[in-house]
Amino acid sequence: MTVLAAALLPAMTAAPAFAATQDNNPERKKPKPPAVMSSVGGSLLAKPGTQVRLGPGAPVLPKDVSGRSWIVADAESGEVLASHNAHWRLPPASTMKMLFADTLLPKLPKTTVHKVAPEELAGVGAGSSLVGIKENHTYSVHDMWLGVFLRSGNDAVHVLSAMNGGIDRTVADMQAHAEELQALDTTVVSPDGYDAPGQVSSAYDLTLIARSGMQKKDFREYCSTVSADFPDEQKKGKKRGTFEIENTNRLLTGASGISPYKGIAGVKNGSTTHAGSTFTGVAERNGKVLLVTVMNPDSGESQAVYKEAGRLLDWGFAAAGKVKPVGELVPPKSAEPASSADPEQVKNDGDKDEAADPVAASQAGASGIGVALSVAGAVLAGLGAAMFLIKRRWPLPDRVRRAPRP
Repeated sequence: MTVLAAALLPAMTAAPAFAATQDNNPERKKPKPPAVMSSVGGSLLAKPGTQVRLGPGAPVLPKDVSGRSWIVADAESGEVLASHNAHWRLPPASTMKMLFADTLLPKLPKTTVHKVAPEELAGVGAGSSLVGIKENHTYSVHDMWLGVFLRSGNDAVHVLSAMNGGIDRTVADMQAHAEELQALDTTVVSPDGYDAPGQVSSAYDLTLIARSGMQKKDFREYCSTVSADFPDEQKKGKKRGTFEIENTNRLLTGASGISPYKGIAGVKNGSTTHAGSTFTGVAERNGKVLLVTVMNPDSGESQAVYKEAGRLLDWGFAAAGKVKPVGELVPPKSAEPASSADPEQVKNDGDKDEAADPVAASQAGASGIGVALSVAGAVLAGLGAAMFLIKRRWPLPDRVRRAPRP
């Protein structure tokens, strides 16, 4: 029996030790993107992994980008310069507020003044980011939009939603607007981006939504505002004061070890337990305007979502004109004429080059040298699509052009 026990002991202890090792392996727990995703914008965007087509003289992609999903796109032409799991449906956190603002801004005049009822704040989730709205106090719609954009205030979102007919009505409006924008990866459950079962979006959709929002002057102004005065609580016998609020977009304000990014003009950051950190930004340099979205980086680097967004923007500005697009940001349904290139056309065009798989710097081997690929042909757009692109040439806020940047 002693000999038998000695012989069995290694076998009895090996299995639990192996299981514990496997359970503690972060690679084993890291979720994988779906094998096939949406092909809106082009067939390459439906593929998991990094998609890029480097032309002669194009810089390789930065290696130190760990976002589960990201995208770099030309904000005006709509060309997607590079992407990684672009259509992976992930929790969006407060970047969902971009869709909230793009949906409700036209409906609520900013000069309207509203007295906050207690029930309008009752549904704000525990641990939410707040701007400091108090019940039974009055605020202008303008004040509340500053609270949404600068402080990511869920309290402001709930009050504005109440003014729009309630949370359920607002969620339905946001979902309908997402579908109009062809942001079909997006499911809205909570208008403020608070973690909720089934609430998802994608880097592709968030970029579409930001591009739509930037067509609106108020949206551009709010998302580029660095700081503002917000109405304070009314104290008995005293004149109502204000307190300063600052934008939580670190690439805009520069804080927590992050320097302001040259040419940054918004748009929105977010962070929750379930979503991790998310960020969509727009920046202009030498007449080129780029959009970038990064979702849930896991490198462990401090302020990783901003640093990775900055690296991708740097790459995008350096690569502009030297890469072949891997897809496009599609126009809204109402702006897409029947004669223009639709997602299926782009998909078929992309299929012609399936034999030449895009190679990212992060996956190009020890040398880090990307493979330059040339793509023959282009998708021709109709007159209606051309007019749509002209409308996309929006001016960035004057304060962004004036602000000194390193």
